[in-house]
Amino acid sequence: MAVARLTRTAPPSRQPETPSNLSDEIELYQRTYSTLLRSSGETRIRVLEPSHMAIGSSLHPLAASDELDLGAFLYAVRRLPDAVVRTSIVVMGQDAALFARAGVGPLEHWQAVEAPARRRRWYDSGEDVLAVLLASESDVDDLIPTLVAFQIEWNKIHGRTLAVGWPLDEPLTPEAMAAALGGAPDDWTRLEQAWGEAFEERMAFIAERAKSMRVRMLGGTQVGYQRMTRRWWAPVRGALVRHELHDAPLYFASSNTHSLANLVTGLAREREDELVAFVEQGDDEVLREELARFREGRTEGSWENFLYFVARAYFDAGGPELKRRRGEAERAAGVEHLSSRTALRVAAQVIPLARLDPARLDPRLGAVDGERLARSEAVLVNTDYPLGVAAYNLLREVAIDSADLRGVYVLGKAATLNADVGDVMISSVIHDEHSATTYWLDNAFTVDDIAPDLMFGTGLDNQRAVTVKSTFLQNRAYLDFYYREAFTVVEMEAGPYCNAVYEIADAERYPVGEAVNFSKLPIDFGIIHYASDTPYTQARTLGARGLSYYGMDSTYASSLAILRRILRLEGALS
Repeated sequence: MAVARLTRTAPPSRQPETPSNLSDEIELYQRTYSTLLRSSGETRIRVLEPSHMAIGSSLHPLAASDELDLGAFLYAVRRLPDAVVRTSIVVMGQDAALFARAGVGPLEHWQAVEAPARRRRWYDSGEDVLAVLLASESDVDDLIPTLVAFQIEWNKIHGRTLAVGWPLDEPLTPEAMAAALGGAPDDWTRLEQAWGEAFEERMAFIAERAKSMRVRMLGGTQVGYQRMTRRWWAPVRGALVRHELHDAPLYFASSNTHSLANLVTGLAREREDELVAFVEQGDDEVLREELARFREGRTEGSWENFLYFVARAYFDAGGPELKRRRGEAERAAGVEHLSSRTALRVAAQVIPLARLDPARLDPRLGAVDGERLARSEAVLVNTDYPLGVAAYNLLREVAIDSADLRGVYVLGKAATLNADVGDVMISSVIHDEHSATTYWLDNAFTVDDIAPDLMFGTGLDNQRAVTVKSTFLQNRAYLDFYYREAFTVVEMEAGPYCNAVYEIADAERYPVGEAVNFSKLPIDFGIIHYASDTPYTQARTLGARGLSYYGMDSTYASSLAILRRILRLEGALS
């Protein structure tokens, strides 16, 4: 079929304010690091600092100031591995073979390390070199500004420690740090929590030396990203073949790996007594207080959501053996979990609908027709949400290999310009900054689909979302422009997914700089976002703390809506 599209033009006499007018500095910054990274050698991070400061990033508003911006520093700290504190060189590439050919590694002999708030494959040489695998060009747009922000703020703190003398003559309390070095005590508290017992050691390291990192790019080609995505899909396809579902009708969901699995397996509800005892014997005051409110009938929350949240902590605390048993129980209940070994760190789940037991399904789904469900030939492939353009590569690969793709459902987190953390936003318009194309959706979901299960937040439909290239690559003028145009949802995946859906529906590649009407598509298509923060709160909101118990409310209300939609399309739910 053909998708309706319109090239947007303006009369020559009229020159409206547009994002491109407002983001010249951002485009310059991108072009600067993109061209520098084409070199086969190393690029000093300090070369990028003037361009970074010039954009006035909403996440790093004090970049050009002598004042500390601990919010930006903490945001960067959570997106980089701990080893970055002693790193001088960061090498980026798409796969281990590129590193081997360049004489870096071998990576399998280096230590695999993690960043708390970004799913990337990092490797630590044990000395002063870090290697990182990239899943798409969005990783470059995300990682480079993060490294620059980290170095800028590190060196500001270093300068302050030289001025006051280090170490201090008093304990390093948040108040003492703020008085001696600047910044807010609350931010020093958050940094101390992020670094834990290593806080004093790392502060001494900052005081000892200025930061001067270098970066190097290996590869970074579109073919390389596509090849890596194909390797990511291979084990998922293998699982479909094992289940004889490689030609089956397929529903694709991009969400997370816990909510849909919990809704269909019933494992948490089966272990209710164990989970309650875990809360009673644990040290989480919030959960103990919520349990007491449930027993006294004083809470608006969902008992099922409470069990799901506790189950995550319970299985994590149980070690490898308990996690193994959980995996076996999930497979027996019809959910096969597949981890990724590629740069695209996106886990997947294969869920044949006919294998699901109606008695195990979350009761909030409604009355499921067991006979209809057992006759379903469809399979649900659920993945963790990818970052940025990786979403386009991922969905395109799924669509190429699927003979009967029936539905695509996206559940992701977003920053909000008009709502509150924990609210759910359902958009009817998506503007993609990568392609400069605006998509008008007939979204599969409305507020009515989530309202019955949303206890703590608010549902907002008919919203407008903008897909940005990076959290750092936006400033206040840029966001104010979108807010004036009623774009209030700021996120990173919906636009690339729309680009892929366009290619599912049309003979041409996705358009650039056009308006596209998605009112008639050959697949069912729905996008839901939950508000995790605002563009101005840096690392001080849900994005910094991780998903809280109350934050799960929006996730499960959305996941229930997605699962109900699939069951209805399969005729198993009225």
